[in-house]
Amino acid sequence: MFGSKISRFAVAALLLFSMGGIAHAQHFAQHYDVVIAGGRVIDPETGLDAVRHIGISGDRIDVVSTQPLSGATVIDASGKIVVPGFVDLHTHGTTTISQQMQLLDGVTTALELELGTVKGEALADLYADGTASNFGASAGYMSARMLVKNGIILRSGTALPMPAGLKGIGSIIDYAINGFEEALAPTYQEKASADEISQINRVLAEELDKGALGIGLTLDYMSEAINEAELRAVFELAAARDVPLYIHIRRGINGDPAGLREVIDLAKQTGAAIHICHITHNAMVNLDLFLDEITVARNEGVDITVEVLPFEAGSTNIGAAVFRRDWRTIYGIDYGDVQRADTGAWFTEESFKAYQRDHPDAPIIHHYLNKGQTRRALSDPEMIIVSDLISITTLDKKVPPHNTAFTRVLDLFVKLEQIISLPDAISRMTLKPAQRLQKMAPAFARKGRLQTGADADIVVLDWDRLAHRASYQDPYAPTVGVEYVLVNGQVAVINGALVAAVKAGRLLTSLSE
Repeated sequence: MFGSKISRFAVAALLLFSMGGIAHAQHFAQHYDVVIAGGRVIDPETGLDAVRHIGISGDRIDVVSTQPLSGATVIDASGKIVVPGFVDLHTHGTTTISQQMQLLDGVTTALELELGTVKGEALADLYADGTASNFGASAGYMSARMLVKNGIILRSGTALPMPAGLKGIGSIIDYAINGFEEALAPTYQEKASADEISQINRVLAEELDKGALGIGLTLDYMSEAINEAELRAVFELAAARDVPLYIHIRRGINGDPAGLREVIDLAKQTGAAIHICHITHNAMVNLDLFLDEITVARNEGVDITVEVLPFEAGSTNIGAAVFRRDWRTIYGIDYGDVQRADTGAWFTEESFKAYQRDHPDAPIIHHYLNKGQTRRALSDPEMIIVSDLISITTLDKKVPPHNTAFTRVLDLFVKLEQIISLPDAISRMTLKPAQRLQKMAPAFARKGRLQTGADADIVVLDWDRLAHRASYQDPYAPTVGVEYVLVNGQVAVINGALVAAVKAGRLLTSLSE
């Protein structure tokens, strides 16, 4: 009789695994809530790269096994690749649709760290009905300065005073960089007094007390306003609180390293940890020099990390501060290298000036890089991959295709061009960004891994079919080959399609358990 029970179980298991996709075991013992069966499992921390079976209980990985497992839900991953969910350190996609689009790219944790915010609890307010992916934010220096200098609180539902057209945290970028020079002159152009510097840092400290994930410092947008004393003060705060600064460095003429050297020198003097945002888009023609100086600083003991946005154009609003300066010299481009994001139309000098005057908040795309620069950045072994996604409000309104940043790297630079290996690319998308945060925010010690006890944020890739299709003209063209995505143990993408009802994401802070 005992032998016959084993036989019946074996037959049931074989039937289950032969069904493909997701199958539900109903007539024999169920051990795990979800099982991912027989995939090539890549864990970047341990170096595991082998066929395994993953058993998930609740929101955690319970076991990574060489033996088949049974579960209430079984995903047949045979012939597929199983990796940790991607951790995006630099996204501005605070809308639900932005999160959903990134989820289809494998992003299970989407963080607003470069720009950040103040009153960060407003992020949770936006997702009161649940969220597709994990999310979180830094304490935003620009927002803190705006509060002190302009009396504006950028948050959902409340502002003092509320500027016309501002509709919550998802509109921070639209409002902050779209050319309201007169209204926001105190924030972007006026020097801060010693008392104002103290107030700004007090706001930031309060946000850190509430769990903000470091400090976002979009220095380039405030270049005219921030002097050495103000900058040193925020570096000293970051060092004292032992949190990273995520820095958009001051940008000079194409390739000028002064902005990089400024923040490295201050990091050396204060001991602050720094993260350099979108390196190719700041270094431009001098990328080798920038990377060499970052490596030297790291070897000298500076806690410095760096990221790449794997696209060869920049995107912002036509009224952004940089486009009020000598942007043609800064970028080394001309009017004909810039196009409208919504229609793809290319500018002339006349149409650019008219559009900037009449639609200062309109998104544009400026082409000033090449794939060789992206390849060079990816060749740096410490390079972290990010999206720098502009928030998506509707699929009728185009934005640059940064919602597909991670699969673009996998398809173009790993699969086709073989610039880096698959395990290395996965590490840059998962483990390395999690490690940047875990000292300050212990919850990230469970992200970016496929191990017992890790959070069950998981992506299953069909490598043979993987194909990146999005473009600047068609930014929402779906990637093929992201088969399944799990967020905190719940299956949120099945056969490449979003399960809209699944909202398993969580707010992540430095206080998260």
